Parts: sequence; C-alpha cells; structure tokens
Amino acid sequence: MNRTHDDTDLRSWLGLLVVLGPVLLVAMDGSVLFLAMPAITDALSPSAGQSLWILDSYGFAVGSLLIAFGTIGDRYGRKRLLMIGAAMFGLGSVGAAFATSPELLIAFRVLMGVAGATLLPSALAVLGTLFTDPRRRAQAIGIFAATFAAGFAIGPIVAGQLLSRFWWGSVLMINVPVVLVFSVLAPILLGEVRASGGPRVDIAGVFASAAGLLMSMYAVKHLATNGMSAATIVTGLGGVALLGWFGRRQRRIDNPLVDFTLFRSPVFTIAIITGFLPLAAWSATAYLAATYLQSVLGLSIADAALLAVPGAVVLTVAAVLTPAVVARVGHSTALITAHFTIAAGLLLLLATSTGAGAGWYIAATVVAGIGYGISFSVVADIAVAAVPAERAGSAAALAETGNELGNAVGIALFGSLAAALFRIEGPDLAPTLTETLHLPDLGTAVLDDARSAFVSGLHVVAATAAVLHGVLGAVAVRVLRGGGAHRGDIEGGADRVGGSSTTPSSELGHARRDHLGDVHQVVGRGHG
Repeated sequence: MNRTHDDTDLRSWLGLLVVLGPVLLVAMDGSVLFLAMPAITDALSPSAGQSLWILDSYGFAVGSLLIAFGTIGDRYGRKRLLMIGAAMFGLGSVGAAFATSPELLIAFRVLMGVAGATLLPSALAVLGTLFTDPRRRAQAIGIFAATFAAGFAIGPIVAGQLLSRFWWGSVLMINVPVVLVFSVLAPILLGEVRASGGPRVDIAGVFASAAGLLMSMYAVKHLATNGMSAATIVTGLGGVALLGWFGRRQRRIDNPLVDFTLFRSPVFTIAIITGFLPLAAWSATAYLAATYLQSVLGLSIADAALLAVPGAVVLTVAAVLTPAVVARVGHSTALITAHFTIAAGLLLLLATSTGAGAGWYIAATVVAGIGYGISFSVVADIAVAAVPAERAGSAAALAETGNELGNAVGIALFGSLAAALFRIEGPDLAPTLTETLHLPDLGTAVLDDARSAFVSGLHVVAATAAVLHGVLGAVAVRVLRGGGAHRGDIEGGADRVGGSSTTPSSELGHARRDHLGDVHQVVGRGHG
C-alpha cells in the first residue's frame, strides 16, 4: 500500500518537473532578447520600430490570448492544448533563431506568443490531476509560481552567457531540447483536464482586442521613430475605435472575455494597475539598461549579464518570501511598500551617466527588485479579494492578463518615449543608439552626443515610471488605508478565496464552473 502511494507521489513530482520546463521557457522568453538586441541589430539591421516589435510582439500575443485559450482548454482538453502549444513553441523558436530578416523574426515571435498563451493556463490546470492531496498541490503550486517569477528575472542572465559564446539565435534555440523532452514525457506523466460544457470563446472580441492593441501601439511607435503622418493617425484612430467597440461588446454579451464591471471596485482597479505598471517599468528599464551597459559603457555581454544577477536574485527571493511576510503585515502594506520601493529604485537610475553607472544600475535593480517581487506576489490575491467569490475567476484572469500586457505595453510606450527623445536630441544619423554606433567613420563628438541622448532618454523613462509608481502608491494609501476600502475587503477576502500561495487551487475553482479562475489566480501570484 505504501509502495503504491510512494510510486504515485513520485510520478506526480516528475509530472511537475515536466510541466515546469515550458513554464520556465514562457517566462524567460519575455525578457531573453533584452541583451541580444545589439547583436540582432548587427545581424538583421531592424529599424527602430521593428526593434520594439521584436521585443514586445511576443508579450502582446501572450497577453491578448491568455483568457481565450484558458476557455478553449476547458472545452477541448488542457493536455491536448499543452502538446499543441509545445510543438508550436518549439517550431517558433527554431524559426526565430534562424530568421534572416526583422519581419521574419517578428512573425516567429508572434507564433511563440500564441503558443505561450496556450501553455501558461493549461500547465497549471494539469497539476490538479497530478496532486489530489490539497497540501501537496499547494506545494506544487508554490514551486510553479516561483519558477515563473524566476524565469522572467533570469532571462537576460541566461541570454548573456549564451551570447558570449554563440550567435544571437542561441538564446531561442535553448527552447528546443526542453520542448522535445516535454513532448516525450508529457503523454506518459500528465493526465487530461477538460471541463464539461463551458462558455464559448468570444472570437470577435479576441480579434478586436488584439487588432486594436497592435494598431494603437503601431501608431505610437511610428510616431516616436518617424514623426507624424496621415497613415499613423488613421491607424491609431482605427485601433482606438476597435478597442472602444471591444469594450462595448464585453458589456453586452453573456460570457465576456473582460468583465468591466469589476473595475467599479477601486481596490480591484488598483490591483490590476499594480499588475500592469511594475511589469511595464521592469521590462522597459531592463531593455534600456541592457543597451546602456553595452553600447554606452562598453561592457561585454557577459559582464552586462553578470551585473543583472543581484537584482534578479532579490526579485526572485522577494517573490518567494512575500506570502510569509503578507501573513504578518497584510496585503495592503505589502502593495503600498512595493510601489514606493520600485519608485526609489527607478530614481537611482538617474545617477547613471555616459562615463559611469554600473554601480548605480546594480543598486537600482536591487532596490526596485524588492518591490517587483512583492507586486508579482500580491496582485492576484488583492484583485480576487476585492470582488464577490463568484467573480473570482474573472478577477484572477484579468490580473494575469494585466501582467502579460504590462511587459509588452511597457516596452512599446516607454521604449517609444526613449526613441522619440533620441530622435530629437541625438545626432541626425539614425533613429536609435545601436544603429548609430554601427555607422562607419563617426567622430568622437558624434558618438558622445549619441550616448548622451540615449542616457537622457533612459533618465526620462526611469523618472516617468518612478512618478507613476509614486502616484499609484499614494492612491493606494488613500484607498487601502483610508476610507476607500475596509481592511476585511482585502485581508479577509483574500482568505475567503485563497489569499496565500499555499491555498489549494480547488478552493477558487468553486467560484466558477471551469478552471479558468483557478489557473490565473495562482499563476498571477508568482508572476515576473
């Protein structure tokens, strides 16, 4: 009897290890290209706008499709979707690694994002079949969440080690062996998960939201890098119109992708913005800092990656320890602390210069990393606690989507801001620093001007993000500590629907007929 139990237990933990492979890849691929952009620019010569699409098209695809694929997995089987998604992810990785043009690289990154949107919700749902004991399942979920948080933080570090030895495509080819191992072992170790019935997917809403986001971001990027044009205005207005139509449609249909009525709660709104803004700030400053370390300070890829280690370690440790800290100080204190800590870390980047700044960069990432780790851990708990139990699924799904879109939109908006400032202040030679440095026979004065303009852009982005975090922190103090919310709405509500990372996922599953809320709540906690 004991031997049978031990064999089953071992099989479950092996299944978890198999699932963690693609989960780690999905997280890492959100940030793995940050350090690789100078090498990609050298190889493919993308324009300034194309460089931003290379970085954020993946995140846009994941964020736009997460909720849709969560519902599709419920209807047609999570394991089946995992297998299809893993194959797509592997093919997209190979295609991106060997892309011969910026357009091809962007297309394959989109394919990887679509695949990532199938993997993320399905992977956690499958854990319910592996761990039937609530305590064991809670442990597995905690490991799952910590792995996702760590994956996003260590992406640039892993990329730096590979780029110092191999060509830029190697940072994507590392996905292939993991996908192959998963494809072999998953059919053996994982069981199928399928909900009976379930709502239909709002296909029109999926396309409208994705197209509206992409058109709007295209207009922003084109405006920043090329200036105003009729096509830019038309595209931007078209994107806004689609997003407006999407919002109106969601209020009319029975099973909306986004339940906008949840935003009537100020606590919920703050939680969703907290899921969005830190990811936006982290991704944008990490990308700009990677360029700063290599193209301004002249550090090697390996050295730049090494400097990112302290911040990544602090972020990961903070994300892992936050649930225990929250149990003592409460969700409100943790969230408020996160915003002010991130703001303080971002402001430290203002001390960087064209001549020195590596030490300030480390200090900034360490201080901000504390806040990032906290925010990645508490957002879903607060969002779910702020709404009635029967709405927990929708709240958790929105929290996860906000995280994913924060990564993409942060690069798009903050990256465009930096590009626009460089176009205005930098030498009139090329629209980005990396492109300028690849031009032949540039004098010292021109190079100094280019580097100075880039650092100015980094400072403006860091200061803007810091101010936004400071403002949101102040609003959180008023809403969470003042008269805008009762403490029980946050702390007690979190307990009601599973307010710590050790709460079995099945408890949240009662809040909705399918597994969607269960999946997104737990993934959102350890998000990085």
